[in-house]
Amino acid sequence: MKDLAVRLAALDPDAGAALRVIAYFDRLTEGRAGLQAIVRGAAVLAGCPARLADDGRRIQLRVQPDGTDATARPPDPSWMSAAVADGAVLWLERPGPPGPVEAMILERASGAARAVLERTRRLAPPTDPASVELTLDGTAPEAQRLAAAARLGLEPTDPVRAIALADGAALLLPGSADGDPSVGAGSPGPSTGPAWIGAALPANDGRHGAALPANDGRHGAALPANDGRHGVVLPANDERHGVVLPGADGRHADPRQRAGIGPAGPVAALPASYAAARTALRFTAEGTEQDPGPRVVHADRLGGLILLADAAGPGTEPVPDVRALDRAAASAPWALATLDAVAEAVSLRAAATALRLHHSTLQERLTHTRRLLDWDIREPQGRLRLQVALALRRLHRNPPQ
Repeated sequence: MKDLAVRLAALDPDAGAALRVIAYFDRLTEGRAGLQAIVRGAAVLAGCPARLADDGRRIQLRVQPDGTDATARPPDPSWMSAAVADGAVLWLERPGPPGPVEAMILERASGAARAVLERTRRLAPPTDPASVELTLDGTAPEAQRLAAAARLGLEPTDPVRAIALADGAALLLPGSADGDPSVGAGSPGPSTGPAWIGAALPANDGRHGAALPANDGRHGAALPANDGRHGVVLPANDERHGVVLPGADGRHADPRQRAGIGPAGPVAALPASYAAARTALRFTAEGTEQDPGPRVVHADRLGGLILLADAAGPGTEPVPDVRALDRAAASAPWALATLDAVAEAVSLRAAATALRLHHSTLQERLTHTRRLLDWDIREPQGRLRLQVALALRRLHRNPPQ
């Protein structure tokens, strides 16, 4: 193909360029590339920004000729464009009728994008806050909950998990039912969940949520909220892509939003998933120096720690170890972040690297905290004691919703 393109280019530059376009998008299609790669290829080959707009699936992708993402502005009707599928449109941001090369780019890129959408996407389900609330209500009859899920586009056997956000929002996230979470810092590799992983359905107050489909059958879409700037990103299984969850007003979401993720299961199990998600939310932290820790916690990764939730709350007295952590926090602004890093890292050197400290500086800090805690966190038993104390502290700071 490359030799033929070179020969054609010598005879007819446009024909040679068109042949290279065909070969380029054929390679993307054979490699099952995602929408981002397809739109990026169109922009690079055309030498102008390209975008894919699909209101039905709430997709807005825009890439500049240098391959970088860019904030989208409303499309100009004078730009070159081609229909993709179900109202989706591929744009080349250049006015006027397309030339032979641009026409070939639009044809091949739209065909490649259509193949991705047909393979991996459903139309976003309609916004129906009452249905979401009903699917999570364990007191409602199962038949009513299944009917509400059907209105949201969910089949009874579809694996789906509930998400509880710190602002009180509730979301549904279709995902794998085999214990491999569809979002969160999981083990690398593609998810075994359904191709429409990444859809965040509306919550139960009529304000939260939006249907956000994923980029392909594997990764969650790192899509902005409705104002194009704000969104809560939960990393996906490959630790690069993520799912953006909207905030309380459907537009502005705090990028540091805390979230508890319930286990995946059939639709009938959603009330239990939501209860577990609310419990997992209590184990989250703000991720600051005074409240270090994970902002996203999966209930099915807590193991036996989840039993602590019943033992610590607003009506219980903190155990001495939690009070010791508070004393450490009052003694130095770095104390809690240092202790959290030591509790989570595989070694002290790894903790020093995470904190961007010299190993000797970390040792000096641990000597300081040792006097306040009254136990040595460098020993295995002391490290376990620290982990439990940090978990209890978060539970005291996050009462049940």
